[in-house]
Amino acid sequence: MSRIGRRPITVPANVTVSPTEDGTVTVKGPKGTLMRHLSPELIYTQEGGTLTVGRPTDKKEHRALHGLTRTLVANMVEGVTVGYTKQLEIIGVGFRATMVGQTLQLTVGFSHSIEVMPREGIAFAVANDPQSRNAIVTISGIDKERVGQTAAEIRKLRKPEPYKGKGIRYRGEAVRRKQGKASGKGGKGKK
Repeated sequence: MSRIGRRPITVPANVTVSPTEDGTVTVKGPKGTLMRHLSPELIYTQEGGTLTVGRPTDKKEHRALHGLTRTLVANMVEGVTVGYTKQLEIIGVGFRATMVGQTLQLTVGFSHSIEVMPREGIAFAVANDPQSRNAIVTISGIDKERVGQTAAEIRKLRKPEPYKGKGIRYRGEAVRRKQGKASGKGGKGKK
């Protein structure tokens, strides 16, 4: 039996989880509603404030889907109650982020600024870190997958480079630094 799959999901009183016969699971909570199509073969049992996901057989497909389905439903429940956030740090001289309405505008060393429109259910916020004076971009939403994908796409616009460390990185991400090019002394000289 899957250790992750058999763990019960705690469902708060203000959240409703309603699976259907075709495999669609709808989770409604104070922050919004999430809907996802999952395997219709798995069994959902709700007793009081807990929800458990079971599998009909020990076939390889059912074992593979058991833990995945439980985790996806648990992420949906957490998303509609608490929500998810990812923070990106923009490091570099002249690198900055600003909000223009709902749009995130990035100046990250190109000849033009980049505008990032938020996806449905995603919100951006920009703040400055007082210690390091770097811009901090906060991406928030109720869908964990969408928040992570948006953060990855923004980071991809200007990945942190290994020599000076400038670029867009996740908050707290360690970037491996490389030594720069050696000076011309001590190399091949005149003979």
